Amino acid sequence: MTSSERIELSIDPGTWNPMDEDMVSADPIKFHSREEPYKKRIASAQKKTGLTDAIQTGTGQLNGIPVALGVMDFQFMGGSMGSVVGEKITRLIEYATNQCLPLILVCSSGGARMQEGSLSLMQMAKISSVLCDYQSSKKLFYISILTSPTTGGVTASFGMLGDIIIAEPYAYIAFAGKRVIEQTLKKAVPEGSQAAESLLRKGLLDAIVPRNPLKGVVSELFQLHAFFL
Repeated sequence: MTSSERIELSIDPGTWNPMDEDMVSADPIKFHSREEPYKKRIASAQKKTGLTDAIQTGTGQLNGIPVALGVMDFQFMGGSMGSVVGEKITRLIEYATNQCLPLILVCSSGGARMQEGSLSLMQMAKISSVLCDYQSSKKLFYISILTSPTTGGVTASFGMLGDIIIAEPYAYIAFAGKRVIEQTLKKAVPEGSQAAESLLRKGLLDAIVPRNPLKGVVSELFQLHAFFL
């Protein structure tokens, strides 16, 4: 699904208010590629998806409950997390903290964006820091939804920091991919060990929820959290 389709699935009609739509990636480390310059890759991804970068953020209502929502889009350079993705998520969390809104982040990513070097890795710490304030200081409620694939720096940061972590059925969720692990460790990765069902059995997830009932499940979780406040 595209990020726009997920927003339509999750948010009540007519209530979506996007944030930071005009934020665009630069080329901070002047990344050199023999294939296609970074700026051209950004431009072609923008033309292909109609998005400025690999995430849409904003606020809306989910079954009448005001929420802050961020949805990654794998069609935009594999949903990779660069400075713009990190900054948009950070601003969304800060806004949710100030407005005391529940937070949903829908993850779909190959990880940090290599074309921005260490700047993309810094987004992991930045997002985790504001999430700590959101969850610990303000006692607000964050639901992480992992879709296929969720890997790399996204898994290693906000993807796994939800108060409740939900995955879609059969979603591929990992830090390093199967091929990388096998080439590095010279060991075979057991079939299905990086699927959502395996991670649920090992306690890394709270639930696996198909798309159709997902909105209702998230709504019930928010209502339950509000009951105990």
